[in-house]
Amino acid sequence: MKNDIMKKLLYVAFCVVATLLAGCKPAVFSPVASPNPWADDYSAVSSMENYRLWGTYNVHDPSCRKLDDYYYMYSTDAIFRENREEAQEKGVPLGYIQVRRSQDLVHWDFRGWAFPEIPQEAVEWVHGCTGGEGATNIWAPYIISYGNFYRLYYCVSAFGRSTSYIGLAESESPEGPWNQVGCVVKTDDTTPMNAIDPSIVVDSVSGKWWMHYGSYFGGLYCVELNPETGLTVAEGDKGHLIARRANYKKDNLEAPEIFYHPMLRQYYLFTSYDPLMTTYNVRVGRSDKPEGPFTDFFGKALADTTNNFPILTAPYRFTNHPGWAGTAHCGVFATDDGRYFMVHQGRLSPQNLLMDLHLRQVFFTKDGWPVVSPERYAGSEPRKFRTIDLVGEWEIIRVQESLYERSLEAGQILWGEGELKDEEWNVSRHLKLAKDGKLDEGKGTWELQEAEQQLTLDFGTEVVKNLIVFAGHDWENETETVLFTGIDGQGRSVWGKRTR
Repeated sequence: MKNDIMKKLLYVAFCVVATLLAGCKPAVFSPVASPNPWADDYSAVSSMENYRLWGTYNVHDPSCRKLDDYYYMYSTDAIFRENREEAQEKGVPLGYIQVRRSQDLVHWDFRGWAFPEIPQEAVEWVHGCTGGEGATNIWAPYIISYGNFYRLYYCVSAFGRSTSYIGLAESESPEGPWNQVGCVVKTDDTTPMNAIDPSIVVDSVSGKWWMHYGSYFGGLYCVELNPETGLTVAEGDKGHLIARRANYKKDNLEAPEIFYHPMLRQYYLFTSYDPLMTTYNVRVGRSDKPEGPFTDFFGKALADTTNNFPILTAPYRFTNHPGWAGTAHCGVFATDDGRYFMVHQGRLSPQNLLMDLHLRQVFFTKDGWPVVSPERYAGSEPRKFRTIDLVGEWEIIRVQESLYERSLEAGQILWGEGELKDEEWNVSRHLKLAKDGKLDEGKGTWELQEAEQQLTLDFGTEVVKNLIVFAGHDWENETETVLFTGIDGQGRSVWGKRTR
């Protein structure tokens, strides 16, 4: 009798637990409405007196790092509808490195300008080599800390020439005041390299400092720095070649960003291809050593003249948006919680004159290659997805090289050619992930490895594996949704977002 009662009680308890568990079964995911944190078109606040509202606007050539309690971003002082006369009348600085800060990487506070003027030594060098031309802006800053103070590297140049100056300033505060230290590297029209676009990395073993710099004039170079001074170890040393392309007049290359991943023990060299206003795109190579040599996705050297892969970003257009051009010149950094991000400009089409902040989360494939989110970061909470959560309507983009070849001058587009051609866009296409594991109308299959949060798409003629699945914000549709990113067998990014 007692055993029968115990069996009945256990059965009832089992039923209650089963019912509760069934009732707690998570709902199937679907995109949820969520407003964008800020608008893309900032023409209404572009006037000089509105500069305090430029939190995510007028961003060009950014460098970002966690300093003290904030993420600080320093960038070229490129301004939509720049008007020097208006700026002077309104008492607004112009040309001296923009400074922003944020605590959440979404909302940015415009703090003003780093310098009160362009350093005189840099101006004198450029003007002395060009007969008084150039040196009207400070370009491509790079921030790094050393001990109890901060080092801000910067460039002064003559546009379209290899006459340039990389200088160094130091401060005890991320917001200055900055004390000028001196010249790191300077070049003129007789040198094979161009002293512009600096990026610094510290050797994880030896502690040596290495600066990567350069552009379409001669390629990218690497030179050793003295950690104590922040200047080159050997005075006048310009370093060695690490990356180049075949013909700078049509094959632009610039903006190196060197980054070390401690878990993967790799140094990644991010570079920018093509003209900054149109087909600007990010490529990456890697090396066991900070000074190189660097190789790409296919094992080819970045120092030869072959176009390198993978390609991470390029002009793209999802549905319900005019599209983004100029998606390059990046900075890469890590957060305190171990995530990685890439920051770069994005130019709002069709005119490509408005420059918005693009900050994308960075992931690493099983093979150790970086890939980036198809959408800008908006603070989405991380979550795990099940197979059923991916069933629905999607948009995907295959990020590829432009099929249209432009005529360039010193690596940049000719005047009046600032809008993209149809062949230069990476446009999304619609894709349905069906419940039965089929794509569209049975034209392929898909499978989610839930434990790894990685997706396989089998298109029949091509299989794309190890696509990284994660939660993110859909800026075009203003929803929180599920995204994926990865690399195909041709070294090109594959992006996706669920829309319905």
